[in-house]
Amino acid sequence: MSGGTDGAARPRGWMADYVGMLVVLAFLVTLFSLLSERFFAARTFITIANQIPDLVAVAVGMTLVLVIAGIDLSVGSTLALGASVLGVAMARWGWPPLPAALLCAGVGLACGMLNGLISVGAGIPSFIVTLGMLEIARGGAYLVTDSQTQYIGAAVEAIGAPIPGLQVSPAFLIALGLVAAGQFVLARTVFGRHLVAIGTNETAVRLAGIDPRPPKIAVFALAGLLSGIAGVFQTSRLSSADPNGGVGMELSAIAAVVIGGTSLMGGRGSVVNSFFGVLIIAVLQTGLAQVGATEPTKRVITGGVIVAAVLADAWRRRYSGSNRRS
Repeated sequence: MSGGTDGAARPRGWMADYVGMLVVLAFLVTLFSLLSERFFAARTFITIANQIPDLVAVAVGMTLVLVIAGIDLSVGSTLALGASVLGVAMARWGWPPLPAALLCAGVGLACGMLNGLISVGAGIPSFIVTLGMLEIARGGAYLVTDSQTQYIGAAVEAIGAPIPGLQVSPAFLIALGLVAAGQFVLARTVFGRHLVAIGTNETAVRLAGIDPRPPKIAVFALAGLLSGIAGVFQTSRLSSADPNGGVGMELSAIAAVVIGGTSLMGGRGSVVNSFFGVLIIAVLQTGLAQVGATEPTKRVITGGVIVAAVLADAWRRRYSGSNRRS
């Protein structure tokens, strides 16, 4: 078990991945700077930074889920349900921002915990459980809001509004903190090593006398909590809570995490690289929009990048496997 864990979490491998991700980012920035004279500007990068905190938070949770060879398809709907509850609490019940934000995060935590308890406790694949939660949470968002957007206004803008002089929002800084905390947990704690070991070989973990169920449940709970926090970020940025919010968020998060090199088969992942994956998607979408690409074209190109990342992951696994055999 220790060999699999060490192989999945080598700091040198991560450093090489960091350089690779930075090269990809630099290439995209250079490309779109040549194609559009408006792209290479401080305003573009500030806008990107202030638009990605919700996706960053969800990607952190998705990284942990994929590391244990699971998947969570409910993160977008969980975000919407938490945001809807926040919007109703402030717009209808008159709650102040902080308790409403805590309630939003708590709703996400409850959804994630339920995913984990059912999936792990009943031995049902997480794909099926979270697919069901996707529908339950989305329906709950519509019921809570009567299918109407909850307009909150300036009362909740503090987290999403740019800081004077710094220009980036507190949400972006908090998202960076979540990335740092997630990477520390995954790479430097016993809990993180257990997650990597579970994703590498869960049977070996059991034989080593470690019960994999509590860590797996905790991971789904964390993913739900981070989706709730993402709901706070999104509501703050939009000054409203939309029950349709977060549609497709699960696909964007999975794409960012896979582009960042986290294996869909479990056992390997990096939260920092998932953050780079989010940046790559954001830069790609912003650049394509500025050069006038149509929505279908953007989807085709983004999908192609995801497929290329999956193929690269498969090649990396095959190459590393052949090296170990030799």
